[in-house]
Amino acid sequence: MSNLTAYIILIIAVVLGTASNSFAKSADGFTLLFPSIITAITIVACMYTLSIVMKSIPVGITYASFAGLCIIATSIVGVIKFQQIPNLYTLIGLVLIISGVLIVNLLGNN
Repeated sequence: MSNLTAYIILIIAVVLGTASNSFAKSADGFTLLFPSIITAITIVACMYTLSIVMKSIPVGITYASFAGLCIIATSIVGVIKFQQIPNLYTLIGLVLIISGVLIVNLLGNN
């Protein structure tokens, strides 16, 4: 598999991970059936796609990229869906996460 394909699948994993985080919040401590089921399905699908990516991209780079991008995407969902507005320190932290993901992917895989 080419690196481009692996990164496309990684983006799919991020979308699935973000969906699972959003549905986990909506599941209200897994007391609501539908969001709980969707959470479980998206988590399993997310882990499956990550396992495919790890065949081509080293595990550390894969997971660092996944975690960073998932944090950013989940924060955006929090703002849009749950009206959770980040403060200045949160925004600085998110910028640092984006910087870290870029450094790991652009410079860390020589």
